[in-house]
Amino acid sequence: MICEVEQKAVEEIRPTNILPQTPFWARIKNEQGFVPKGFQIQISSDLLTPNESDEKIEDDLLILIRDLSLNSCFAYVPYGPKLEPEAQNQGKFLEELSEVIRPYLPANCVFIRYDLMWENQWANEDSYFDELGNWLGPPTATTQEFRVNFNTTNWNLRKSAGDVLPKNTFFLDLKKDEEDLLSNMRFNTRYNIRKAFQKGIEVRESGLEMLDDWYRIYSETAARNQMVLHDKEYFSSIFNHQDESRSGVKVRLLSATYNDELLASMFLVLSRKRGIYLYGASSSKRRNMMASYALQWEAIKRAKINNCVEYDMFGCAPNLNPKHPLHGVHIYKKGFGGNLFHRMGCWDYPFQKKEYENFRIAEQLG
Repeated sequence: MICEVEQKAVEEIRPTNILPQTPFWARIKNEQGFVPKGFQIQISSDLLTPNESDEKIEDDLLILIRDLSLNSCFAYVPYGPKLEPEAQNQGKFLEELSEVIRPYLPANCVFIRYDLMWENQWANEDSYFDELGNWLGPPTATTQEFRVNFNTTNWNLRKSAGDVLPKNTFFLDLKKDEEDLLSNMRFNTRYNIRKAFQKGIEVRESGLEMLDDWYRIYSETAARNQMVLHDKEYFSSIFNHQDESRSGVKVRLLSATYNDELLASMFLVLSRKRGIYLYGASSSKRRNMMASYALQWEAIKRAKINNCVEYDMFGCAPNLNPKHPLHGVHIYKKGFGGNLFHRMGCWDYPFQKKEYENFRIAEQLG
């Protein structure tokens, strides 16, 4: 049902709300060792919604190629494809896309990994929630694979051992006015926002001149929360690769200060009509000033002023389980009143099965 796949220049990929499917993201990942490739795909609409007219639908696709060894590589699709079929056709769509796009990939490509942003198929089934309304997560990988491979020819899709981009997030509806956004927040969150400004917290927009200060409290935050630490050049590249005129991406470094003392900072990225809380950091000092609450509220307002219609908190725990490592992050982000969204996560389509199984074993062993 996929009618055509054409390779296109990465810089010609059209602006989208999906940040990891932009030329901006391709430039950043290119500096990290990935080789970006751009494609235009065209499919029949009945693959997305059966019984609809057989019109052709086009969309762009960014794929990142990464070496596994001197003799092998894999293809990674960050939050793509953007076109989302109905559940019963998702496996068939991924199978057909994989086979049609395979000739455009390196001959030594072992598998293609889709980091799917589609809503998780088990996120709307009552049996996967507890009595308090907490989502318990999807079933075992075997059960997931059985359903997703339904209607496929090769029965070849595998649930990845892990996920790369955030699989759970909160979305805020920025079409609401500020009063409605505030009223949807938890009482404690609204209180902390007001308290921060009353205590004298100021939020400012900064540029590369604040990068050293950002990196200082970011490193502190990473150590405190046992997070992966990116180097400073990575954040510099986030600034340097934005290009609103071509890719529709704007980057804002926001800082919350008290008497010029930096207490919290974040990267707000605006991709077409979506604001994204990409990275955040806070100092261990003056925690009672609630600077991160003022910072987040200002980011939400700035995204709204820039004509964004939604705001992505970009990562949280799947539920309120206090043992989850992102429990504190979940509580903080939940307080701003967004809707919790669960994605499908990473799925693999192997081209070379023996090599893929060897990679999978190594990946599971860490």
